[in-house]
Amino acid sequence: MTTIGVGIQSQQQALDALTNMTENVQAISYDEYLQRIEHAQTYMKQHNIAAIYLNAGTNLTYFTGMKWYASERMVGAILPAEGGVQFIAPTFEVGTLLDYQVVKGPIHTWQEHESPYKLFATVLVELGITDKSVIGIDESTAFFIFDGIRQAAPQHTWVNADQVTAYCRMHKSVHELSLIQCAMDMTLAVHQATASMLHEGITTTEVEAFINAAHKKVGATGNYFCIVLFGEASSFPHGVKEPQTLKQGDVVLVDTGCKVEGYLSDITRTYVFGTPSQRQRTMWQHEKNAQVAAFNAAQIGKPCGAVDDAARNYLTSVGLGPDYNVPGCPHRTGHGIGLDIHEWPYLVRNNPQPLQAGMCFSNEPMLVIPDEFGIRLEDHFYMTEAGPRWFTQPSYSIDDPFGLNT
Repeated sequence: MTTIGVGIQSQQQALDALTNMTENVQAISYDEYLQRIEHAQTYMKQHNIAAIYLNAGTNLTYFTGMKWYASERMVGAILPAEGGVQFIAPTFEVGTLLDYQVVKGPIHTWQEHESPYKLFATVLVELGITDKSVIGIDESTAFFIFDGIRQAAPQHTWVNADQVTAYCRMHKSVHELSLIQCAMDMTLAVHQATASMLHEGITTTEVEAFINAAHKKVGATGNYFCIVLFGEASSFPHGVKEPQTLKQGDVVLVDTGCKVEGYLSDITRTYVFGTPSQRQRTMWQHEKNAQVAAFNAAQIGKPCGAVDDAARNYLTSVGLGPDYNVPGCPHRTGHGIGLDIHEWPYLVRNNPQPLQAGMCFSNEPMLVIPDEFGIRLEDHFYMTEAGPRWFTQPSYSIDDPFGLNT
């Protein structure tokens, strides 16, 4: 039986069937950013953290709305436990920063020959943050910035700010969930379109280009990332250097995602071009069963590690693994997702973090069969008080991956 929905139309026909899916998207509002800051400050006061530094990147965006990318120049913000956000940036960037500011606050500037780290220390003093205060540093901050800051203000106690940033970001709001849902819906539509236009002889490079065009058609700026693998190359979780050409009987693995207002999708589909072999069928079903076992284990109050245990225990029961051995699953079952493609918390062995409402996870206990193929079915779910809920309906079967005949 030839896989349903695979290789049934041309690239142009597949693109023409896609439409913009972002018409009802609403950006994060100014008031929501203020609520996030208040939430963080409440936590900081409770835990005696005087301030945290937010480096250019997703933490800065999450709390202030400012989109800025990290570089060799220090750009960021100090979020004190009391008072407003204080920005730090090179003087020549002020005009652009003002254009990007959502949450307003003073911008403290430094010239190219001056030390931004000394400026950081000065701003702390101006905020009334005195000797031996506890200061959190954004976990994504480059070491050279942290090193400069602690040398400029060695009297303080420096801690990882992820106890604040992760605490806030791992619990998604209803609005955040809606943005992730939209991105996931878009990428699933792109997946189905991609499968429909495959043909013998197409290259992985051509498929990647189609996926980029398809993401644009549904309303994204293009791919945030894209992995396309055929045949034996699918046994390498994050790909190989050289492109492949599709032939009958190949396993096809496509892993891709996009952004909606900064929030990400990340879905993997694996199926066969042509008629699956019995070996491919068996392993595909084991992957499906492991994904279901992980989903069912995700219950409020249970540790994140229990979800990984459930997937791995199933695989062990059918002779795969054990542990991270292959044939089997060589990596954790899942990761958090939001403004970063991989963020807290992680579905990994021994992670004691209790599952709570608003947490979002990938579910992808990939099977690697060395020298043959790999099977990864990746969908995401979010936690509700009643248990886990899928963002996207998982793949139905190896013969009908998109449920077209259900």
